[in-house]
Amino acid sequence: MSEAQRLFDLSGKIALVTGSTRGIGLGIARELAAHGAKVVVSSRKADACERARDEIVAAGGEALAFPCNVGYKEQLQALVDAALGRYGAIDVLVCNAATNPYMGPLQKISDEAFDKIIGTNVRSNVWLCNMAIPQMAERGGGAVILLSSIASIQGTRLLGAYALSKAADSQLARNLAVEWGARNVRVNCIAPGIVRTDFARALYEDPAIYKMAVARYPLGRLGEVDDISGAAVFLASRAGAFVTGQTIVVDGGTTIAGFD
Repeated sequence: MSEAQRLFDLSGKIALVTGSTRGIGLGIARELAAHGAKVVVSSRKADACERARDEIVAAGGEALAFPCNVGYKEQLQALVDAALGRYGAIDVLVCNAATNPYMGPLQKISDEAFDKIIGTNVRSNVWLCNMAIPQMAERGGGAVILLSSIASIQGTRLLGAYALSKAADSQLARNLAVEWGARNVRVNCIAPGIVRTDFARALYEDPAIYKMAVARYPLGRLGEVDDISGAAVFLASRAGAFVTGQTIVVDGGTTIAGFD
């Protein structure tokens, strides 16, 4: 194995990825498996989990399918228990599952929608990290990756509650990185720009938003799933061993671009 391969090799590692049956989550699960990790795939629906598992296995990887609604603490514990029961460890945790049932100004959001966004996007990550990180620490270390968003570092008229939840995830990563760094547990965020997934379809299929977005991206295109999964492999592997508490922005440059 070359030095370059060694830096990104995940052979023998166990990765648990929530929301991993489509979009960015599935892309991350596939790429972690391609780099040697055994992957636990999870989302709310059992049949979707099984399809994702079968896709990874067909590509030569190893995966366990386990359905879980991250909004329920007992289901998250069952997910962690299943991963530990099957593989004996969780080395890489990717908290990708998220929701955004509301677009519009914060003034008009219902309490129910606000609670759902915060509960799914933040509280569930706190629960899951608290369940998985201690066994990482006992075994000498591990890597946690939270999916944030560039909405967490910008003001927005349409995604205020979602942006708030993703900013909280970035702070969660910083807090946990400090709490667990001495035990060699690294915690980071990835903050994607607009990526072509079903989750962002309402954005990139709106001609006006699409035109405005592409015009502001220095690379002249929206993100693809592979753009995000590559960053996840970096953070999960030896290549990212000295990176913790960071939010890595993967957005084609849009957040640093000025106005011409």
